[in-house]
Amino acid sequence: MPYDLEIEDYDEDVSINMVKKCIVTGGAGFIGSNIVDRLVKEGHEVHIIDDLSTGSQYNINPKAKFHKMDITEMNVRGLCTMFEDADMVFHLAAFPRVEPSIQEPVHAHNINVNGTLNMLKACVDYGVQRFIFTSSSAVYGEASVPTDENHPTNPMSPYALHKLIGEQYCKLFSDLYGLETICLRYSNAYGEGQPTEGAYCNVMGIFQNQKDQGSPMTIVGDGSQRRDFVHVKDIVDANMKAMNHHQVEWMGEVFNIGYGVNYSVNQIAKWMGGETTNIPPRIEPKETLLDSDKAYRVLGWEPTIDLKKWLEGKNV
Repeated sequence: MPYDLEIEDYDEDVSINMVKKCIVTGGAGFIGSNIVDRLVKEGHEVHIIDDLSTGSQYNINPKAKFHKMDITEMNVRGLCTMFEDADMVFHLAAFPRVEPSIQEPVHAHNINVNGTLNMLKACVDYGVQRFIFTSSSAVYGEASVPTDENHPTNPMSPYALHKLIGEQYCKLFSDLYGLETICLRYSNAYGEGQPTEGAYCNVMGIFQNQKDQGSPMTIVGDGSQRRDFVHVKDIVDANMKAMNHHQVEWMGEVFNIGYGVNYSVNQIAKWMGGETTNIPPRIEPKETLLDSDKAYRVLGWEPTIDLKKWLEGKNV
């Protein structure tokens, strides 16, 4: 959707068309694999780090170099070689989502916080230029909407807290070590290839899986909770903008990446069609709606794909 703002003047990176060596942690996951595909398509050398705990072997681009590794283990054989001469790290590997982190907070902390710190340290040790961190709108918790980056953060789960800590580590590493970091706070991601089961599965994936199995779609609580959904293609575009952005004074900053319109779970169920059933509510914000004007002004990014039109195109 267009924003009625003027874009700040910024220079395109003079190396925008140069081949880069890129590392994508979590590159076998939904969003990560889409970023890998885009990087490969643009001719970059791509290395994937993934332990396949939530990612899938089927998502791995055959033109990328795959390394089955645990980001919490820094003594993995071959890690040094991989980071040598690397230009860019896209860090998506995580113990995902809110509910699993509540059930296993220590395990989640080790992956989301210690794993992120390990990747940042490796970047500094081997002279990597830029680190793009995947964060989440979950850092805001129950927030007034639309929510911009100046809004106070209020994590409501270990997962959300871990993402906020990751952002703060990125800022610290930019200030202390000169590592160029950019943090992207996504709203709810969806799109072609989205998981229909597992920890990364969003409400549409859950609904689709339940429909395919002939089961009613389960609506958490009363279904009035509203979410801002951003298509994975738009998320990939945001990462490419962050990769090629030239103004280093913006390093260490966070950027909202959302569509800017939200829909209720009940509305999504209605669009998808079929029988529904309600289950008990859980700890989650009542409404999310991101203001992504900063990403538009600074990075030149804006979303292009609307959820309703996408669902209509799929004829769900």
